[in-house]
Amino acid sequence: MKKISLRDLRSLQTKKLLIGSLLVAALVGCSSNRPIVDTKGVDMPRYTADLQECETYAAQVPVGEEVAKGAVRGGAVWGAIGAIFGNSRGAARGAGAGAVAGGAKGGARAEREQQQVVKTCMRGRGYKVLN
Repeated sequence: MKKISLRDLRSLQTKKLLIGSLLVAALVGCSSNRPIVDTKGVDMPRYTADLQECETYAAQVPVGEEVAKGAVRGGAVWGAIGAIFGNSRGAARGAGAGAVAGGAKGGARAEREQQQVVKTCMRGRGYKVLN
């Protein structure tokens, strides 16, 4: 049986962290930023064009960057907690779990920001946003 070195273990953990973070980013990217708008009396072709422009602005929110920041923060905090209350194995597990949770939190924060950008943009264009 081949022994796994600490370096190999860290490399494996890094790969798991990266895969988990990318998964979270993909899931966050699947959600819709569309606000609920009162369309009574609204010119629908103009509404569609305005919504697309507002969504383009919202796409400038750096979702991947927020996921990565959250993953790093979560991994560091939970890795430290695992090291304090456990051993190197506990630290590794804590870092992995913290990275995934932190990445999800960062992604959710970026998604909320995107939704806010779309709503603010649509209100600025005179639409009655209901949510």
